[in-house]
Amino acid sequence: MDFNLFMNDVVDVARSDIREAGYEELSSAEEVDSAMKREGTTLVMINSVCGCAGGVARPAAANAIHYDKRPDHLVTVFAGQDKDATDRARQYFEGYPPSSPSFAFLKDGKIVTMLERHDIEGFTAVDVVGKLQKIFDENCEEI
Repeated sequence: MDFNLFMNDVVDVARSDIREAGYEELSSAEEVDSAMKREGTTLVMINSVCGCAGGVARPAAANAIHYDKRPDHLVTVFAGQDKDATDRARQYFEGYPPSSPSFAFLKDGKIVTMLERHDIEGFTAVDVVGKLQKIFDENCEEI
C-alpha cells in the first residue's frame, strides 16, 4: 500500500471522528480568528494522528460534551495538517507550549486553561473526560 494513501485515510478518519462528535473544523487562520471572536466559552481540540489522539483524546472530546455543563462553542484544528490554522490557534494559548493532541479552554477568546499532551498520554479516555468535565464545572453554565 502506498504510504501517502494510507496516511490520507488515517487523516480523513481523524477529521471525521471529531466533526461527527459535533466540533467545527477550522482549517485556516481566518476561520480561527473568527471563532475566537465569539463571546462565551470555547473548547479547542488540537487534533493529531498519533495513537493517544485516536485512542484517548478524540473519544474523550466526543464523550465529555454529553454533560449538564459544556462550552458554548466546540472547535478543532488539526496539527500537522492545517498548519496555518494550528499556528494561529496556538497564538491564543499564551503561556502554553505547542502540544498535540491537547485541549484549550477559552472564555471570550482568552485562554483559561489547557489539557496538554502530558495530561492525555498515559491516561484513559474516561480519565480525560473527567478532566474536561471538571473544567466545564468550573467555567460553564448549565444547559
